[in-house]
Amino acid sequence: MNKIKRRSFLSGAGTALAASGSARASGVMNFRPNILYIHSHDSGRMLQPYESSVSTPAIAQLAAEGLLFRKAFSAAPVCSPSRAAFLTGQPAYRSGMLGLAHRGFSLFQPQQLLFRVLQQYGYHAVLTGMQHVAADPNSLGYDSNIAFQDSQGKWRSEAEFVAPIATRFLDSKPKQPFFLDVGFFETHRDYPQPTAEDLARVQHLPSPLPDVPAIRNDFAAFGASARQLDQGIGLVLAALERNGYADNTLIIFVTDHGVAFPRMKCNLTDDGIGTALIMKGPGIVKNHESNVMLSQIDVFPTLCDYLGITHPTWLTGKSFLSVLQGKESVLHDAIFSEVTYHAAYEPMRSVRTERWKYIRRFDKRKKPVLPNCDDSPSKSVWVNAGWRDHKIDQECLYDLMFDPTEHDNLANKPENCQTLITLRRNLRQWMETMQDPLLKGYVPPPAGAKVNSPDGLSPSEPLLPV
Repeated sequence: MNKIKRRSFLSGAGTALAASGSARASGVMNFRPNILYIHSHDSGRMLQPYESSVSTPAIAQLAAEGLLFRKAFSAAPVCSPSRAAFLTGQPAYRSGMLGLAHRGFSLFQPQQLLFRVLQQYGYHAVLTGMQHVAADPNSLGYDSNIAFQDSQGKWRSEAEFVAPIATRFLDSKPKQPFFLDVGFFETHRDYPQPTAEDLARVQHLPSPLPDVPAIRNDFAAFGASARQLDQGIGLVLAALERNGYADNTLIIFVTDHGVAFPRMKCNLTDDGIGTALIMKGPGIVKNHESNVMLSQIDVFPTLCDYLGITHPTWLTGKSFLSVLQGKESVLHDAIFSEVTYHAAYEPMRSVRTERWKYIRRFDKRKKPVLPNCDDSPSKSVWVNAGWRDHKIDQECLYDLMFDPTEHDNLANKPENCQTLITLRRNLRQWMETMQDPLLKGYVPPPAGAKVNSPDGLSPSEPLLPV
């Protein structure tokens, strides 16, 4: 294990737990609860208590005790960009994270990360598992990195490693306030072998996928991975409880984007950008579900208001503090999401309203970018059925009221012309305001980045020279 000590931290914070939301937002009281940030990999909303046949009772119990968001969306349905957006409170391209950290992409300014700001207010930031916004976690500025590194130098973030490390940290009675980052590899591929019970539990498959044996078995394997994730989360939450931290800790559970199946992860449909988000803590309404539409970039400013601290100048999201108090109000007329690089270059942007989804491609391709779909039995089913030759549209417009699975592209229907024009304009204005590099054309990868050809089949194929 590696430890890095960077700065001292204040003790005795988090004593104003009975303070009202308004007092916290104004910064009048020194409200410093611990923060437990739990995140999983490629899970989307395919977890209980969302609409899924996957059983995750610990996550469901957390939702029952806190606030569950049904319309939280990823700013980017790709691993590193989504996490960068969440942790810096801005679109991924503004932070520099246009692709995957382990493939050569990096943040412009790591000091913009949420926990780096919290350190300025006395928080001790501890990493216990996956972070995925840097190739080297020791470059990010955690006060302590106690994640496990094996004899080959690989950082291990499976639940079997992460949960015991996080529980040992909590059992050590750490001083407060702490920011504990608990990142799980699950439910990223490769999945464990599913049991007969995992297979029997599959009652329905995600909407883009046909119900055939290979895909059903593949989704059962996802369920086995989710079971491991849930067991790890349960251990961490139990340690929080038995050590007396439950009442003065803000718990945030979030998934980064959709699951690693065709037309989900790395896609701007709701199956790609839909995420789980559950929050529980002092002053937050309990056993409540919110239908307020929000983006990952909104969490950072919300935490600033919750703690009563100043908003950093780079934040672009909106605070939903009132939602934490149980009020349902419109936060956004529209939210925006992006893809630039995953394994291969595939520049896309989207705007989503309550009624409509508009997706625009910027690469003039007419065929799918198959390396951007993780290899899997489900992918093989589609490829063997002719997916490589499918036509893709440069613009897509979906009516989410009548087409919630986003399969009927209305972009060329005359009766939808005005809606299309409006959403095109909204997207353009957002890109201009956020200084999207796509406005200048092709966005090259950084020197040394690992990039696949868009014309390939698998992310494991030979890389392009950069």
